[in-house]
Amino acid sequence: MSKVTKAKYLTEAEAGFDHRTAIEEAARCLLCHDAPCSAGCPAGTDPGRFIRSIRFRNPKGAAEIIRENNVLGGSCARICPYDRLCEEACSRCGIDRPIEIGKLQRYAIEQEKAFGMKTLTAKRGRKLGNVACIGAGPASLACAAELAKAGYGVTIFEREQKAGGVLTYGITPARLPQKVVDWDIKQVEKLGVKFEYGVAVGKKITAENLLQAKGFDAVFVGAGLWASGTSGAKGEDLKNIFSAVDFLKKARRGGGFPALAGKKVIVIGGGDVAMDCATTAKLNGADTQIWYRRTVEEAPASMAEIEYALSLGITITQNFAPKEFLGKNGKVEYAVFKGRDGKSEAKVYADYVVFAIGQKAEDVSAYLAGAEVSGKGCVSVRKGGRTAAKGVFAAGDIVNGGKTVVEAVADGKEAAASVIAYIQKNVRKNAKKGVK
Repeated sequence: MSKVTKAKYLTEAEAGFDHRTAIEEAARCLLCHDAPCSAGCPAGTDPGRFIRSIRFRNPKGAAEIIRENNVLGGSCARICPYDRLCEEACSRCGIDRPIEIGKLQRYAIEQEKAFGMKTLTAKRGRKLGNVACIGAGPASLACAAELAKAGYGVTIFEREQKAGGVLTYGITPARLPQKVVDWDIKQVEKLGVKFEYGVAVGKKITAENLLQAKGFDAVFVGAGLWASGTSGAKGEDLKNIFSAVDFLKKARRGGGFPALAGKKVIVIGGGDVAMDCATTAKLNGADTQIWYRRTVEEAPASMAEIEYALSLGITITQNFAPKEFLGKNGKVEYAVFKGRDGKSEAKVYADYVVFAIGQKAEDVSAYLAGAEVSGKGCVSVRKGGRTAAKGVFAAGDIVNGGKTVVEAVADGKEAAASVIAYIQKNVRKNAKKGVK
């Protein structure tokens, strides 16, 4: 893998706004009284307010608004599906084109970092309670930040060596650089949230153990989806056939995937994860193809991600699903696809194959006894993220089956409010009984 190829993999693909272009874009805002863009953000990041701050040359105010409402504002600025959320709701859509809200959010957070702005503060004094969070992904980080701001002690247990979950291990750095994720996580750390890495909850520690032996008042589960779906095609167990999760993790951990240079890689799937896998392979020097069982119009990936993949020279073959994989010496050599029409068939050479056809939850019963689990292996919750297990809450992908990061942030915030209400109720109840 050449230095040039590695640089491409690690370099952000799209440039952001500078000060002049940010002010010019913010000046296009109609300053709507009802701010439909703000109503269109699941996490309540409130673009109507932060755009106004940028327009009147107050980037610190803009960063404060973003951080207060969405602690992962830097990451969301890169990966949010704005075209389906706040930008789609923008009033300028009826005039010319929507305000580029994502780029304005990115600008505000970049100013925050450039000038070392302090935008969040935690409530000081005696801790009102202690909460354990399982997993350091978006939902847990958002929940932890809300709890810390309200005066609660929070410890996040993460089995990997870095926080971020899907932000750190599941998205190509060309779309989301690690330095952006690290800066977001630093804001959580500044609130006093503690992180314990290399702790695989479920082996030595369970939710019940955290509540009883470790003395936490509540437990939040935001473990994410780290088991991969399969197609059931013959030969899936051949070497050099990866799940999307394992493929992206391997590339992110190593700062690239040198073995892909000059090789032929086939990515199977049509979602944003498939696009991330394909662009990762391409930026690491591979001849990359995407094969999808439906049409591009039916693909769940955002059009921006599809266009980016195509711009790199990645081909997308539609209406073909995997039938079987043929190998030599235990390694994959050919992928055989069957056409949607029931008649067509294609046999394609491949050095590597990546399955990006959905992820699922790992066995939650290993660490969450007493909780109800859905047919997809996700945790079933009541309003506010309450599980059937007393004192245990859950949100994010482990509950919704895998949606957007901004929705995970929203769910994490809602769960934090529920945790606070639960602890306050139990503290009052125990105080009346004289329990310390």
